[in-house]
Amino acid sequence: METIVELRHVTKEFQGKKAVHDISFSIKCGEMVAILGANGAGKTTAMRMMLGLIKPTRGTISLFHKNPRQKEVLEKVGGMLQEVSVMDSLKVKELIQLVQSYYQSPLALSTLLELTGLQEEAWNQRTEKLSGGQKRRLNFALALAGNPDLLFLDEPTVGMDVTSREQFWQKIKELNRQGKTILFTTHYLQEADEVAERIIMINKGEVVGDGTPAQLKEKLTKPRVMFQEKSPYSLKFYRELPYVVDVQKEKEKVMLTATNSDQLLQELFDRQLDIQHIEVKLGRLEEVFSQLMEDTKGVNENEIFLDAK
Repeated sequence: METIVELRHVTKEFQGKKAVHDISFSIKCGEMVAILGANGAGKTTAMRMMLGLIKPTRGTISLFHKNPRQKEVLEKVGGMLQEVSVMDSLKVKELIQLVQSYYQSPLALSTLLELTGLQEEAWNQRTEKLSGGQKRRLNFALALAGNPDLLFLDEPTVGMDVTSREQFWQKIKELNRQGKTILFTTHYLQEADEVAERIIMINKGEVVGDGTPAQLKEKLTKPRVMFQEKSPYSLKFYRELPYVVDVQKEKEKVMLTATNSDQLLQELFDRQLDIQHIEVKLGRLEEVFSQLMEDTKGVNENEIFLDAK
């Protein structure tokens, strides 16, 4: 697939302090990519540079092999930033139509209504009269108005309830199935795990991990072997099994955290334990996040930079 986003050795400094330091990655057409990091990690700065809103101090950024600020690039890009800011004194419909007028093939108002969940009665409201939730939906509509090929979303579900978040991501998945490339930040790790095909983790302005959710969890977490006892065994028995580092047991349900799940399974089978419903799961994305955010120097970079680049 064609590379449509490329950052090469990008650094951004504010008053001599590095918000982003020497980051490099590329994104291919049709990818759904999450950028994760703690507050102040540099993910929003990176996104604003990709959108052409601020310039890097050093390094190069290209979208569709061109400068992000070029007109032909802007026509292919949409962005929804954290700040809920819209032009006052215009009606919702007027503002959307104004933004649509800048593009050659904008999405129809009816399509935007369906995708964003903006209520039809809001079309004739003045933007300053909208609630916070309505303004976020309007920002989403403005990001989609030009029918972009590449969509940037910075913490798009902040302030949404669980149902609204689920509905939002269903729409984003629909857009991605249509071939649109999606790049988003979120502090909801479960969202990234469920939605993103690839995750880029940033800590202290540097890229510290890059791969699919499964790849990152496989490399940086310990697997869990779960099963149901038909005959009871003691906690001491499980703790003394080879490869087991943690045991959790609730009635007949048992979860063993292992250094090597394959070897542990073989051990369970060899001992012919009276158990059933055996299942192996990778660790959680929260563990990956905590490890990479707390101690980047202690991690072998060759172990965390994977094929999804």
